[in-house]
Amino acid sequence: MYRWLRKGLFLLPPETAHDVALSALSAGRLVGLPRLMRGRTAPKPVELMGLRFPNPVGLAAGLDKNGDHIDALGDLGFGFIEVGTVTPKPQPGNPKPRMFRLAEYQALINRLGFNNKGVDHLVERLRKRRFGGIVGANIGKQKDTPVDRAADDYRTCLEKVFPHCDYVTVNISSPNTANLRELQDTGRLRELLAELTAVRDRLAEAHGSARPLLIKIAPDWDEQALTTSLQVIGESGIDGLIATNTTIERAAVNGHVHANEVGGLSGAPLKSMADGVLRHARRVLGPSFPIIGLGGITCGGDAADKQRAGASLVQVYTGFIYRGPVLVAECVKSWDTDARPARS
Repeated sequence: MYRWLRKGLFLLPPETAHDVALSALSAGRLVGLPRLMRGRTAPKPVELMGLRFPNPVGLAAGLDKNGDHIDALGDLGFGFIEVGTVTPKPQPGNPKPRMFRLAEYQALINRLGFNNKGVDHLVERLRKRRFGGIVGANIGKQKDTPVDRAADDYRTCLEKVFPHCDYVTVNISSPNTANLRELQDTGRLRELLAELTAVRDRLAEAHGSARPLLIKIAPDWDEQALTTSLQVIGESGIDGLIATNTTIERAAVNGHVHANEVGGLSGAPLKSMADGVLRHARRVLGPSFPIIGLGGITCGGDAADKQRAGASLVQVYTGFIYRGPVLVAECVKSWDTDARPARS
């Protein structure tokens, strides 16, 4: 079914197709359309960070930035859904066009720029959700907030989403907000994580329940910088890592008409780079640190590769756009439940 729907959607500009698909999915939920589209997914629960995930395959942040479609997306078989990235105030993002298809590569380039309706809107949507799986909230800084004040934005978002989601991800790795990746520098990273883990602990005490705090990193590192930052992450007291966000590298798509568009490249060309960062993160952080593998998953075998590289769970995004709900079922089926799980 999705293969035919995709043909129609791909006649539209990418961002228009994105909005139409989500709206249609939510409308179709009234007649059970998402459940008809999903593949057969056997339960494969994973316990991690004090949470019980119904299965190990999640939807990455970015597809449902505002939490407007959580229940419809949940009907497609995901074990967990991450919404956002959200900022303290609404912002329009970068000028259009800002999303480009590289269909020959099962890839996208986007420079959306944290376009969202603001954290208060997301909180309202989180309150109203019925999806029974795990829901994470991905938080970022406002476009015009200086890097040295970024912690204020993250703290504001963390305080607001904390009671209404199951975990929170700190996004410091999008290439589409000016200077955001400077927060990955060792000194700034250490300071930011120290402040946010302290806020997490204060909120956990105030609410009487914990929420794991994760950080999402980029794939564009040299090995020494990656090692140093991973060591900071491992020592910070943060609960988990997502590896990785999109890349600014273009070698894998050189010659494509959109190859020189500014933004983050996602999809199949990202897999090798993202897997390399994942393997390195597992070596540095040790066997038990929770890591969610993301980047380049277009079939069940890719999810299995992530698990072998050290992923405790996986997320999909661009591959899901190209393959549809069958990808979720394939990835769940490929997951080896007999492998030793990573535990917090």
